Amino acid sequence: MVFFDLEATGLETWRCEIIQLAAISGERTFNVYMMPEIAIDRGAAEVTGFSVRDGELLLQGTAVPTVTLTEALTSFLDFLQSLEQPVLLTAHGARRFDKPVLDRALLKCSLTRQFQQLGSRYLDTFLLSKALYPRIRSYSQVNLVRHFLGKTYNAHNALEDVRALQELYSCWDPSEKTLNRCTS
Repeated sequence: MVFFDLEATGLETWRCEIIQLAAISGERTFNVYMMPEIAIDRGAAEVTGFSVRDGELLLQGTAVPTVTLTEALTSFLDFLQSLEQPVLLTAHGARRFDKPVLDRALLKCSLTRQFQQLGSRYLDTFLLSKALYPRIRSYSQVNLVRHFLGKTYNAHNALEDVRALQELYSCWDPSEKTLNRCTS
């Protein structure tokens, strides 16, 4: 199981660009930043803390090292290939956001075939949390972490999000049937 998250220039899956991609599997982590080719939406900038100034990607005002989208995705595929196969890519909101954005980026970089060869599937923990706990008032990852783990964290930083999601998932005990309903 690989928990992954991405931060993007906005919420429109058909046009936004990935600016941070992070993943964790056990103790192994992956984290990379990309300079977007389009402007970061004001809302995305406020939530994530990312901005661009003088040709540099900034996180909370500090420059972060960037690579091209192709380099980032190639490195991500290498990370996935280094793990036991097949991997189950797990994200909070995977079906609605992370999967379509990642799939579009892989297509743009002509890496779809290499990704498909991994035989990976996606698990959406947003859908899983709704199936497991139908009476919780909010299924945001921040609320679920607060509810189940009793803590807060630096949300909307992809690396912190995946660390929190892995810890959150470890509290749950979903049946195979429930997992399959939330997997694509």
